[in-house]
Amino acid sequence: MNAARFNDIHATVGHPGPIGVFDSGYGGLTILKSIRRALPDADYIYLGDNARAPYGTRSFDLVYNFTLEAVEYLFARGCQLVILACNTASAKALRTIQQNDLAALDPGRRVLGVIRPTAEQVGRITRNGHIGLFGTPGTVASQSYDLELAKLHPGLKLHSHACPMWVPLVEYKESAGDGADYFVRRDIEALFAMDKNIDTVILGCTHYPLLLPKIRLYMPEGIIIVSQGDIVAESLIDYLHRHPEMDARITRKGSIEYLTTEDAAKFSDMAGVFMGENVDARRVNFKDYIK
Repeated sequence: MNAARFNDIHATVGHPGPIGVFDSGYGGLTILKSIRRALPDADYIYLGDNARAPYGTRSFDLVYNFTLEAVEYLFARGCQLVILACNTASAKALRTIQQNDLAALDPGRRVLGVIRPTAEQVGRITRNGHIGLFGTPGTVASQSYDLELAKLHPGLKLHSHACPMWVPLVEYKESAGDGADYFVRRDIEALFAMDKNIDTVILGCTHYPLLLPKIRLYMPEGIIIVSQGDIVAESLIDYLHRHPEMDARITRKGSIEYLTTEDAAKFSDMAGVFMGENVDARRVNFKDYIK
């Protein structure tokens, strides 16, 4: 680790700060929106690594390195708690950061993901134990949901299907177009061809809620669709109740700062679609904080 970066991080040790929310691009805004609704008085920094998105097809090592840089940046900005609001980052980087990097960065800080809370909840939701998952190629290849469900709810049957076109459909504002109909219908049919008894489907990417109108249109009747925003928000509230020392390290002025590694105007426009309000983002470089 760069010594200057390490020193910058440790300059903020113990000082209350905002909740950091990180995603490879825009999708984590669906998580932020739910968390903010649940904890409206907290301060937030949202960081989208749009310049290097999408993460879904990148290698484990690259996703880990990119995610660690983002966590270090948010720590240096004063965040004591960071949410990886990205399934790919949670699948490919979270465990390594928790087990290998936090001790050097600051063992008092925390990095949480979105996969475990989702796996915990889906086991309580399913009626027959047959689960489907839509995710990016990286999330599906990681088998992170398979591992979490096996630990938390042994006996459940999970079938996963990668949807490489769903994120581009959202980010190019084509989620309501005819092309979305084709890809959503095709991928739903492919998932249910694996197991016609699936009764619960996880949207294992934070972009996918923007495709919900199309997904509901082509999903078989009676299927429970699990979106992650509210689940992660509920899990965070429970975590803070169980860890009052971390709750006390969150500043509470109701502020939010939007950061992107790409074009700020482009990000602001797209983020406004996700958040349902005007967004004024700022472009940053992960090296900005190195003295």
